Amino acid sequence: MGKLKAVVFDLDGVLTETSEYHYFAWKKLVNEIGIDFDREFNENLKGVSRMESFERILIHCGKQKEYTQEEKIKLAHKKNEMYKEMIKGITPNDLFKGVVELLEELGRRNIKIAIGSVSRNAPGIIKGLGIEKYIDYIVDVDKIKQGKPAPDIFLNASEVLMVKPEECIGVEDAEVGIEAIKAAGMFAVGVGTEDKMYGADIIFASPEGLNLDRILEAYELWRK
Repeated sequence: MGKLKAVVFDLDGVLTETSEYHYFAWKKLVNEIGIDFDREFNENLKGVSRMESFERILIHCGKQKEYTQEEKIKLAHKKNEMYKEMIKGITPNDLFKGVVELLEELGRRNIKIAIGSVSRNAPGIIKGLGIEKYIDYIVDVDKIKQGKPAPDIFLNASEVLMVKPEECIGVEDAEVGIEAIKAAGMFAVGVGTEDKMYGADIIFASPEGLNLDRILEAYELWRK
């Protein structure tokens, strides 16, 4: 295997925290149609696409058969418009501590950086966070056949960056994300608790704890 050439970061829960915005937008939408869910169930939506999230909510509430696909698409779009309004005020202050330093260190080592998020709003969020200059590529989910836990997002990043999957590291905070990284044949960095990060090659309790030297040391052992 070759040396590390690229890192593919998930966005929400890894570089910044927008899950609260998603939670409140979904809550507002589903309350309008007479259903509800709590924060505990909201954990099931991490790393999952918009339509899949809405489908899971409807199934959870026993309402999956009450809407046509066209109606579901319109409602999910309405949620996204609510969400986009909520994140308009996102700034560099919303980055997790240490993110800029980590991105800068990757740049100094000539390691490419991609964003592998299921969010179509990722480009706008990256811009609001002020880190566009560090990012070599943002995966366009409209060009991806299958979302996580399928490996498509991570494989697309490695293909566009022109590096082999084994020369990439994926960083995720969701179980479906870790599964997608491993399915792509990449080294997986998990952010969260061990029970939630099953399958990760190295785990950090929080985004602020991400340590490049520890990651690279573990990666070197993994590739041997």
